[in-house]
Amino acid sequence: ILLHMLAVLDPEVVRIIAAQLAAIGDQFDKEIKARVVNDLVQQFLNENLSGEEITRCLSEAVEGLVQAIPSDMEQEKAKLVLAMVLTKKIANTMPSLLHRVFSTTVNFISQQLPNYIVRLVSAVKQ
Repeated sequence: ILLHMLAVLDPEVVRIIAAQLAAIGDQFDKEIKARVVNDLVQQFLNENLSGEEITRCLSEAVEGLVQAIPSDMEQEKAKLVLAMVLTKKIANTMPSLLHRVFSTTVNFISQQLPNYIVRLVSAVKQ
């Protein structure tokens, strides 16, 4: 549902949302410790972990970071941005993991944040 919704959006809406999230991501990027990224890289490299298990690992990392990063923004927005920043950091650390980390992040967002994505898109369209 999430991917379908994003695929049919006006490119301008997508650009606006991306710019807003990127600005927040730049702030969060500095707060994420290398240890968190390296731990996630190791988990993504473990081919014995199922897609569900690796999504849970990403979710736990995001939840931990949301608690550790002081922010007055809504938690759903923080989770979305943190998941995307972690995806970027993992892919930059180990480019061969790009497909797996991207798929996992899409699953995480689809499972945990679909209502937030709908609200975010609706707010930009208005």
